[in-house]
Amino acid sequence: MTMTKSPLQVARAAYQPKMPVALQGQVSLKEGAKTQSVADQEEIQKLFPNTYGMPVIELVPQEGEATQVAPFNVGVILSGGQAPGGHNVICGLFDALKRINPENKLYGFLGGPSGLVEGKYAELTEDVIDEYRNTGGFDIIGSGRTKLEETEQFDNGIKVCNELGIKAIVIIGGDDSNTNACVLAEYYLQKNCGIQVIGCPKTIDGDLKNEMIETSFGFDTACKTFAELIGNIQRDANSAKKYWHFIRLMGRSASHIALECALQAQPNVCLISEEVEAKNMTLNEVVEQIVEVVVARANAGLNFGTILIPEGLIEFIPAMRVLIQELNDMLAENEEFAALEGDDAKREYVKSKLTAASCDLYRSLPKGIAKQLTLDRDPHGNVMVSQIETEKLLIEMVQKRLAQLKATKEYTGKFAALNHFFGYEGRCAMPSNFDADYCYSLGNTAAHLIAAGKTGYMALVKNLTKPASEWVAGGVPVTMMMNMERRHGKMKPVIQKALVDLNGAPFKYLAAHRADWADPQLSYIYPGPIQYYGPSEVCDQPTRTLMLEQSNN
Repeated sequence: MTMTKSPLQVARAAYQPKMPVALQGQVSLKEGAKTQSVADQEEIQKLFPNTYGMPVIELVPQEGEATQVAPFNVGVILSGGQAPGGHNVICGLFDALKRINPENKLYGFLGGPSGLVEGKYAELTEDVIDEYRNTGGFDIIGSGRTKLEETEQFDNGIKVCNELGIKAIVIIGGDDSNTNACVLAEYYLQKNCGIQVIGCPKTIDGDLKNEMIETSFGFDTACKTFAELIGNIQRDANSAKKYWHFIRLMGRSASHIALECALQAQPNVCLISEEVEAKNMTLNEVVEQIVEVVVARANAGLNFGTILIPEGLIEFIPAMRVLIQELNDMLAENEEFAALEGDDAKREYVKSKLTAASCDLYRSLPKGIAKQLTLDRDPHGNVMVSQIETEKLLIEMVQKRLAQLKATKEYTGKFAALNHFFGYEGRCAMPSNFDADYCYSLGNTAAHLIAAGKTGYMALVKNLTKPASEWVAGGVPVTMMMNMERRHGKMKPVIQKALVDLNGAPFKYLAAHRADWADPQLSYIYPGPIQYYGPSEVCDQPTRTLMLEQSNN
């Protein structure tokens, strides 16, 4: 399909991503020491006897004559939510496969993992690939959230791959998708069917990272997109001199996006879920933290500001988490509750079933938020956090507290608030130079791991705060990143999520500067839109988070 393109798209299509030196010619592998999982070693090894303990791999330039590799076919899957740069992973994979052997073929499974199971695919030829270079989105083959967990799914995959002559599958996804990729790799080794599986680290939430994976792709572009919007709002607030903007940012399990956007834009308040949990803060204490800043700025004649709120904040407030868990248990397949008519009847029913402490908290919530907490659950039986308008909850509670202070003359300002939620605005943005380069390198790396016969690995590219030519490409065994966690009442192997490290340099920087950012005398930072052409310090820089994390390394 030929697409109509904007002038910027045309220019970006011609952009040639930068790569590590090791990927620019013939490649060989250097293996390190054997590895073990980050936790629960015995359990993980028992579940993955064939892929446990494999070494970390580094790709290095090959000396001597090029090695001839017999032609092979590869399948690729986009799994889970979109993230900027996914198309470049596929483009990098395609280009490297063709360099390894021009007869190699790449097939894209349509609509995510279900495409493999159901045999829905399309061959990705050069004409198709060229339409998607350096573009955002996952529309080249589509994505999906089907989990590859059942033996029947695995066996269907074998049948489809054999029909297409596919030697390896590349799964581009987050922690759950890459966990499933490792399960698939283990099964295919047990069955001795000759199909390799390689993963690529994707999620804009930024929680797929560890000592080996410095960042997941898409995080850089998404945060720069959100930070531009926040900067625009701050410029408007500073111009109009009114409105407090409560901005909720995507990121249920961790606050990486909120933290990175704060580092880029310097808002007046940035809440970090992990800090709220660590300090055992109540909802009222969170509100009071905001109120103190609102009052201080009002006393200086400034009745405006910006507040960043992580999407998953409400689940990190210990008392709220207890309430939500009680609601999850109460509402699981509860036909009695479902049969009730009217919000008041449902509210009274809920109050009658909660413990005393949770009931008091539930009663204190605005009715709209209390209702959102009892809406339909997700497939796992959990509250759908993205539907809880935490920013509106905080606005209402701050308003109520300010009214109390006004009555005692402790607050004399004016409070008008606007609410925002930024999520989908960043998931399919045109990738930054960093993500375009990083993703293209990841795709190239995956191709070389396949050519070397590797399976159960995640492609990695490290040293990311250096120029791209100095990046280090390789592979890390997925089992190295795993631990056991309770899922649906059972202990299962999963890649360990990375939360914001309260002892890490990025959070420490926030903690050291947030009082200044709340101060009326300090102006905001306006990051502006993503730049693609110009000086490297403007166009090629990674996230502030990554630069702070690597500053002492």
